[in-house]
Amino acid sequence: MRPHPNLRLALASMIVCTSLWLAPAFPRAAESGPAPITPAGHGTRVLYLIRHGIYDETDPRSERIGKALTPLGREQARIVGLRLAGLPSGVSHVHASTLTRARETAEIVVQALPGRGVEPDSDLCECTPATPRQDVMRDLAPGEADSCRSQLERVVVRYFRPTSGPDSSEALVCHGNVIRYLVCRALGADPIRWLSMMIGHCSVTTIHVRPDGTCRLAGFSDVGHLPVEMQTYAGARMAPVDSLKRK
Repeated sequence: MRPHPNLRLALASMIVCTSLWLAPAFPRAAESGPAPITPAGHGTRVLYLIRHGIYDETDPRSERIGKALTPLGREQARIVGLRLAGLPSGVSHVHASTLTRARETAEIVVQALPGRGVEPDSDLCECTPATPRQDVMRDLAPGEADSCRSQLERVVVRYFRPTSGPDSSEALVCHGNVIRYLVCRALGADPIRWLSMMIGHCSVTTIHVRPDGTCRLAGFSDVGHLPVEMQTYAGARMAPVDSLKRK
């Protein structure tokens, strides 16, 4: 004798509900966050990504020789140095791009950090990775975007890893394109979206690389340490570039 259809439906519902109740509460893959960038370590590495101060873009010389900071850019660098000096954890290392504007920014920053020097790293130099913006891509030489990506992936391998010992805090003084690419990598996002972000001069972007190798973005393009009239962005200057005169 077959059970009544309603009874069969009731039994099926009970089985489904019981299975869901007993199922382990593991998050789905889409909810588990980005995968670790590197193998696990022992301590958390806190990275402070500092964009250089505003500089003289009209200087025709090479950016390795000219295009130095303006007076405003130097003051921006002095203030961000004071911010780093006030961190409870301190800053153990200051790494910097070898381009003039970043090198000068780092040299001013370490004046507020006794015992710290500038550690040059050419892989932190500005470059342009691939982007959906065809107007940008047209200005690049063949292979330039791929070369940039290879360069920035070396930065990921070098710095985006937990420490082998106690927690540490390090500053990377570099450039807007570099920082935006690295933020995409830290978030597990497609790096091709880097150009959708905007970043201020002498801003602080904070990334925690945890002992399990995963990254957490704690702050992006923070310019709160700078007075409003000194906050500037590429292509959107909000303060005079040739003086510190305030309105």
